[in-house]
Amino acid sequence: MWKRNGLSIVLFALLLCFLGGQVWTGFLDHNQELAELHRPAMGLWDYLHSGHFISATFENWESEFLQMGMYVLLTVSLRQKGSAESRPLSHAEEHERIEPGRTPWAVRKGGLWKTLYGHSLAIAFMLLFLMSFLLHLAGSWRAEVDDQLARGLPPPTCWEHLASSSFWFESFQNWQSEFLAVLSLVILTIFLRQKDSPQSKPLAAPHSQTGD
Repeated sequence: MWKRNGLSIVLFALLLCFLGGQVWTGFLDHNQELAELHRPAMGLWDYLHSGHFISATFENWESEFLQMGMYVLLTVSLRQKGSAESRPLSHAEEHERIEPGRTPWAVRKGGLWKTLYGHSLAIAFMLLFLMSFLLHLAGSWRAEVDDQLARGLPPPTCWEHLASSSFWFESFQNWQSEFLAVLSLVILTIFLRQKDSPQSKPLAAPHSQTGD
């Protein structure tokens, strides 16, 4: 179990750990803000349904899924000489490795199913991005409505909030950092190595070698 799924298990455990940390610290921080506004404190269960938590969570998930979806699509046709994250410059240098085992059902079925399966990874990331974007919008709008009502101001409609600079500032500050991270990985793997990592080229590989 551990040998076959150790990476997924550890990543899932880290996700739960840091998500729990976000919930607790966000809960404390938000109640501190409410106290400063002389508003009643919020229970933990209510906080999990609040715009503050929903917006903060899906604002980040949205950028992660955008990053991975765009990365999957861009690496289909674009190359970076010397990067371990790029496909080789020449098709002749590519070697598709298929281990023995049962071929996926969609491939055996062929036709439309095979076509959809051939793009299923990008489709899944884009659907996850869209879901996260909409939940980020809903949470951010709810938080803005609560804030405006606390100030005695008329709350914005969802469409007004979607068109606001504050909502797009929340999105763009995360989007730019995600693409900076991917760009760093693409460029740094040209010159730097990490022994035994599938994200790195072999230690003895020349800087000009493209692909892993």
